[in-house]
Parts: sequence; C-alpha cells; structure tokens
Amino acid sequence: MKILLVDDSFITRQWIKDTLSPLGECDIAANGEEAILAYKLAFEAQKPYDLICMDLLMPVMDGNQALRAIRAVEQASRISAVHQVKVIMITACDDPKTRLDPTFLNGSTAFLVKPFTAEDLLQEIINLGLYQ
Repeated sequence: MKILLVDDSFITRQWIKDTLSPLGECDIAANGEEAILAYKLAFEAQKPYDLICMDLLMPVMDGNQALRAIRAVEQASRISAVHQVKVIMITACDDPKTRLDPTFLNGSTAFLVKPFTAEDLLQEIINLGLYQ
C-alpha cells in the first residue's frame, strides 16, 4: 500500500508514519500544497496513493482545499469513484453536526477526530478495505 500523510504537526506525522509504515510505503507532506504536489507526482509516475491521511486545518492550504484539488485531478482523469484514492480526513472538530455535514466531508472517504489511537486508525483502514 502507498500512503500519503499530511499534517502540519511533525509529531502527528511521525506518529502516523510509525503506525502505518508496517502496512506500506509512507510519504509525508506538511500542508495541502505539498499534498497536491505529492499526489500529482505519484499519479504521473503511475504509482498512485492508495490512502491519504490528511489534517483538516493546516497553514498554507487546508485539507478541504487540497482534497478538492485532488478530486479535480481524478475527475479530469476520469477516475471512477471506486478507484479514487481513499482519504481519511483528520480533525480536532468533534461537533457531530459538522462531522456529518456533506460539505464538511468534502469528498473524504472517512474521518477521525483527534485524539485517536493507532487502533482507531487501523480499524478505519480495515473499514475502507485497504487492509485485513
């Protein structure tokens, strides 16, 4: 599995990388702009990401903006919804009304609310069908 971890917190990126490295190759990005660049480079090299774990709130470009750009690349390339990269949006926002709002989810496949455990993250990946 090829994974992109996007978070402005070095500690969070490192913790997620340590958690997911046994599952596959993990690349990291510190903001949405870096995430879009990493996604495009992997896509152009025909080695796309299977999973992106992305923080919602980041400087430079937030997770929603980055995800919209990634989904636009997929749409322009006529990638079906089934074959789109799975995206787990990570947020500190724990308001149930906000979490269930489709505009909040903005094309993400799933979400996790901080703080979460390694088990929570792995269970979400299992739920997405990326790991057994």
